[in-house]
Amino acid sequence: MTDSAAIALHTITAGKGYPILCLHGHPGRGSSMSVFTKHLSQRYWTIAPDLRGYGQSRTTANFEMLAHLTDLEALLDRLKIQQCLVLGWSLGGILAMELALRSPERVSGLILVATAARPWGNHPSISWLDNALTGAAGLVNWVRPGWQWNIETLGKRSLFRYLVQQHTPATYQFLASEAVPAFLQTSPQATRALYRAIGQGYNRLPDLHQIQCPALVLAGAGDRHIACAASQETAAKLSRSEWRCYDETAHLFPWEIPDQVLADIDRWLSTFTEATPGKDRSKQS
Repeated sequence: MTDSAAIALHTITAGKGYPILCLHGHPGRGSSMSVFTKHLSQRYWTIAPDLRGYGQSRTTANFEMLAHLTDLEALLDRLKIQQCLVLGWSLGGILAMELALRSPERVSGLILVATAARPWGNHPSISWLDNALTGAAGLVNWVRPGWQWNIETLGKRSLFRYLVQQHTPATYQFLASEAVPAFLQTSPQATRALYRAIGQGYNRLPDLHQIQCPALVLAGAGDRHIACAASQETAAKLSRSEWRCYDETAHLFPWEIPDQVLADIDRWLSTFTEATPGKDRSKQS
């Protein structure tokens, strides 16, 4: 049995001004978007929900991916947001595009991070040693975040090597504070919903021409989970997109090179007049 009725999402809001809905990936939670929200909330109103089955938005019922959109539309209604930008990372980017297709009048622009409308990757097979080293590296990093010995001895040999290419202490601080807790709070129901969609051959490329709002598409050149080429394919199908690929980074590149990513987002936002301060459509009723 699946549940399609909207649920109230646990949400972190900050700042004021034009609203930016920030959607995390899998596994993830609203606070996983802090690398974006702490910066953007200085000028915008950021809204970062825990998606259904993630973080504190708990559910015991199975659901389909479309339930996320029902929840997000209910959240925008509750906050009296008629129109917003949507920033989505990985799964969050897929949901951002789905929301723009389903409710185009509500989405004024898209910032798509490490995502694709036809997601595919080239992740190598995973061995028991990979899992063992990842568990050990994650545990040690949680106790002592950014410890160089752990990075060199365990981290670079674990599955972290497919998530990041720049194994810096700062990156590992993000892994400790955001990735591990988010993983532990991701429900089986959320995982099943995602895997069902992937198993059905998710592909929205033929529909992207319907999205007319501006989009910024960002990718890591070494992303094994959603290949850089898949993100570029998406950017090419969007009628008003800007594309950027970062060398020597992977799926978690916002945690590898946050200053560069945020600078590029700021530059794009500066040209996006609908989202400039002073044009506050945050609470229209």
